[in-house]
Amino acid sequence: MNKVSILIPVYNEINTLEKLLQKVEEASFCGLEKEIILVDDCSTDGTKDILKNLENKYTVMYHEVNQGKGAALRTAFSAVNGDIAVIQDADLEYDPNDYEGVIKLILDGEADVAYGSRFLDLTGSKTVVKVNFFANKMLTVMTNILFGAKLTDMETCYKAFKTEFIKDIKIKSDRFDFEPEITAKVLKKKARLKEAPITYQGRTFEEGKKITWKDGIHAVLALIKFRFTD
Repeated sequence: MNKVSILIPVYNEINTLEKLLQKVEEASFCGLEKEIILVDDCSTDGTKDILKNLENKYTVMYHEVNQGKGAALRTAFSAVNGDIAVIQDADLEYDPNDYEGVIKLILDGEADVAYGSRFLDLTGSKTVVKVNFFANKMLTVMTNILFGAKLTDMETCYKAFKTEFIKDIKIKSDRFDFEPEITAKVLKKKARLKEAPITYQGRTFEEGKKITWKDGIHAVLALIKFRFTD
């Protein structure tokens, strides 16, 4: 494996995008060649102007209307050329340096899909908003019951995939229900899914966090839906 595709959905992240990209550039990703794919989901805060200046450096794609994280990732997956595809949010909640341990599970042949868990080691992590913490744990327990899995953090952003393993998976979800959908589909495909610990610097809603309790309800419905349908 020689190349990793880093998929970054972007929506109104003018305050963090450039800092995040610098961190991605500086991180080693196990020494793999990097392909950075950014999808702007119709930002309105000036983020698009930053991306226009990066088109000669990265693969940059645009949505004409806001569709959601799942839709942005669906667009990003269509442009992947790497042997491994990883997901990176455009804020600063996750540290790109943590991807080393996640990707290594795939490179060492231990996993087809690897997740970075925020709950395996809380050392160095900022306290997660309590409502989100309990919602995440509930959704993870539900995932384990429905699919016979042993995950600790289903809703994590940090997900890495062997590209060849997921190339035939069709993503239908447009919003944050992407997380339960992709998890359901790789588990139903009998993926060797393992986790590695990562750090997490959770944002509050005042700081720009976009997930709400409504997204939690959609996630529950998505888990049930994709347990019994394709």
